[in-house]
Amino acid sequence: MGENLAGLVARRRDALGDVLLALAVLAFAVPAILTGRSFSLMPVPEAVRLAVTSAAAAAVLTRRRTPWPLVTGTSACALFAGQLVPLTLAAYALTAERRGRHRLGAVAALAGVYVVVDRVNPYRDHAPLLAVVWAVALVCLPALAGHWVSRYRAMIRELRESARAGEEQAAALERRRIAWELHDTVTHAVTVMVLNAGLIQDADDPGEIRKLAGSIEDKGVRALTELRELLTALRSSDLPPSAESVEGIPRLVEEGRVTGLRVALHYEVPEEALSRQAGHTCYRVVQEGLNNVRKHAPGTDVQVVCEARGDTLNVSVVNSGGAVAAGGGNRAAPARVPAHEGSGYGLTGLSERVAQQGGRLTYGPTAEGGFALNASIPYRSPERPAN
Repeated sequence: MGENLAGLVARRRDALGDVLLALAVLAFAVPAILTGRSFSLMPVPEAVRLAVTSAAAAAVLTRRRTPWPLVTGTSACALFAGQLVPLTLAAYALTAERRGRHRLGAVAALAGVYVVVDRVNPYRDHAPLLAVVWAVALVCLPALAGHWVSRYRAMIRELRESARAGEEQAAALERRRIAWELHDTVTHAVTVMVLNAGLIQDADDPGEIRKLAGSIEDKGVRALTELRELLTALRSSDLPPSAESVEGIPRLVEEGRVTGLRVALHYEVPEEALSRQAGHTCYRVVQEGLNNVRKHAPGTDVQVVCEARGDTLNVSVVNSGGAVAAGGGNRAAPARVPAHEGSGYGLTGLSERVAQQGGRLTYGPTAEGGFALNASIPYRSPERPAN
C-alpha cells in the first residue's frame, strides 16, 4: 500500500503540488473575506470576492500549460478582494513555465498592481517607498527565481538529451564491434572449412584426407570457442581471452598454403610492444585479405607484409594480377567459395576497426591487375612507452 502511494505521488508530483497551491490560495483569502478583513478598489458584494478568489485558485491548476489565466485571476483577486500573496505565485509561474521578453512587461504590471493595492489597503499605514520595496521583494524576486528555474530545467533537458544520444552512439558502436567479430570469425572459419572440404573431394591419399579433415575439425572447434567467448563478453569493451593477435599471422599464412594459396610472408613485428587491440586488428587485416584472395583470386601469388616503421605497424596483403593454375597454365583455379560481389561488409567493418585504433585502411586494384589491402596502425601500447 505504501509503495503504491509513493509511486502515485512520484507520478503525479506536479499535479499534487498545484492542488496544494490552489488550496493555499483559498486558505489565505477566503477566511479574510468571510471575516470582513478584505477590501476592494470598488464596492463589490462578498459573493463576487469569493468567486474571484475561487477563479484565481482554479487558475493555479493551469499554470504549467499557460500562466495567463493565473496572472489575470490573481490580479483580479488583488483588485477586488485585496489579496496580494497570490501575485507572488503568479510572478513565479509566469517566468518558470514560459520564456519570452513580453513576460517582463507582465511582471512589471503585476508589481504595479501590488503597489496600487498595497497603497489603498486600509489595514496598513506606511510610506509609499515601502510599498515599492515589498513589490520588488514579493513580485520581482519570485519572477527572477522562476527565470532561474526555467534555465535550470532547460539545461537538465539538454543534458538528458546529450546523455541519451551518447548512449545510442555507444550502443551503435557496440553493435558494430560485435558485427566485426562475428563477421571475421565466422567468415574465415567457414571459408577455410569449405575449401578444405573441397580439397578432400579431390584427394586420393588417405594421409592427406586425414590432414584436411583434422584441419576442418580444428577450425570448427576454434570458431566455436571464439563465438562462445564473444557471446559472454558482449557487455565488455575488452576482447575475448581467445582473441588472436599478431602471433597468429604465421598460422593464417600456413592455413592459406594448405588450402592451395601461394603465400609469401615478411614478418617483422615487435610483439612485446603491441597493445592487445592493435595486435588483434593487425590479425584481422591479414585474415580478411587472405579470405578475399580465396574468394576472388584463388590462383594468384600473395605477398603478406607485417613490419614496424617508427610507431606505426604497416600491414599489407597484395595478390598478383595473373592467376596461375596448379598445372602451370594461365587458367585461374576455380573458387569453391561463392563470392558475393558488392557486399563490402568485411572491408567496411575492417575500415571502422582500423579507424578506431587511430589507423588508416586503404584498398583497391594494383597496376598489375591484382588487389592490395594496406593498413597503417599505431602500435605502441599505452602501458609500454617507447624508450
